Amino acid sequence: MAEVRSGLEEKVVEAVRGNRDELLGVTAELVACDTTARGAGEPARDEEKLQGILARRLAALGAEVDLWEPEPTGKGNRHVPDDLDFRGRPQLAARLRGAGGGRSLLLNGHIDAVDVEPRERWASDPFTVVERDGRLYGRGTGDMKGGIAALVVALEALAHTGVRLAGDVVFCTVTDEESSGAGGFAAVAHGVRADAGICAEATGFDAWVACRGTLTPYVTVTGRAGHAEVRQAHWREGGAVNAIEKAIPIVQAAQRLRAEWRDRPDHQHPLLSPGDIVPTIVKGGTWEVTHPETCTVCFDCMYLPGHLDEEGTGKRVEAEIVRAFEAAAGTDPWFDEHPLGYEWRCDVVPAEIPADHPLVTVTLDAGAGLGRPGRAAGLDSWHDAATFTRRGGTPTFSYGGDALATAHTIDEWIAVDDLVDAAAVYALAAMRWCGVA
Repeated sequence: MAEVRSGLEEKVVEAVRGNRDELLGVTAELVACDTTARGAGEPARDEEKLQGILARRLAALGAEVDLWEPEPTGKGNRHVPDDLDFRGRPQLAARLRGAGGGRSLLLNGHIDAVDVEPRERWASDPFTVVERDGRLYGRGTGDMKGGIAALVVALEALAHTGVRLAGDVVFCTVTDEESSGAGGFAAVAHGVRADAGICAEATGFDAWVACRGTLTPYVTVTGRAGHAEVRQAHWREGGAVNAIEKAIPIVQAAQRLRAEWRDRPDHQHPLLSPGDIVPTIVKGGTWEVTHPETCTVCFDCMYLPGHLDEEGTGKRVEAEIVRAFEAAAGTDPWFDEHPLGYEWRCDVVPAEIPADHPLVTVTLDAGAGLGRPGRAAGLDSWHDAATFTRRGGTPTFSYGGDALATAHTIDEWIAVDDLVDAAAVYALAAMRWCGVA
């Protein structure tokens, strides 16, 4: 086999490909666990069950398994939600000890998945994996339970072919990536680290070495209630003020800021789109014929790694957004007496690692050797790799099959061959990065 460097690597690749059915079985077992990202105050789902499945397989390989429930998050940490409860939703870190003398490798994935609604539109049960025409359908097959299964099968293939790595492998699966990144944050706080890491997101066999960060300001505009079908006096005389109409200049200010960012030099990045700000949720009004008393607009704001301040936060971007909104409000005397209200949700910070990082090179070379050429690329959204990179000191990127286009969609799927090849690449990357004893 010209695509691998040695007879041992050839045996490992053959072992992965021979375990195709096992890979699909593990994926199906994980997808069957309902780990839908939950809302505030909702009970745990099948997170503990899923982590237990993984813990048992890793323990069978001789890994030292650490399964723990973090303490609830406190208040005042802008990077995670307040009072997030982890009861029944453990994090998993398992260490496979190497023989010594090699570099350590983090293998990461998130176990949560987005909701399946409208469920009736799925061609089959979203929690039951179905294979059709070489594709694996089900919620999380691509994002990213299939990737997690590929990591597991890669490690099992190494063990079954008698490969002993020189460096340690740290396998870590976390909750809450889809909502806040709090699971990865908790893992870093728990001490999960390695010399470098791979997150098994579906990247189309590219290496996502950079990602944008996210701010989510909720801006509340105050109005004054009144009958919508009755002529109103001027507001200074007690007349009604429509909060939804007052919010329009704020949305327009966001549109102007977005247009400015698209052309501004500090918003240009070789692998990422410029920063962006998009209104995504609007809540206002209580009755069909009443001027709304309040209107709250949520904005999804994406920003680049270069926009972080000295403290590693997005406060600089936050301040710029406030200036733009206040300037828009400043043209209306109503806001002099009724200022805008701001609530800033999680500041999910961006990160990047060098495109020529040795683990990136090793992984892309392994993929190209198996007929899956890729390149260093960026993710305009966000992934847990950023937390391990920026908070944990573990340079981490994402790498996996091609399923980004179907992630979060009805009838989510990933090609079976993509999962098999991703597992083979993970195994080869581990051998070349950690070294073989």
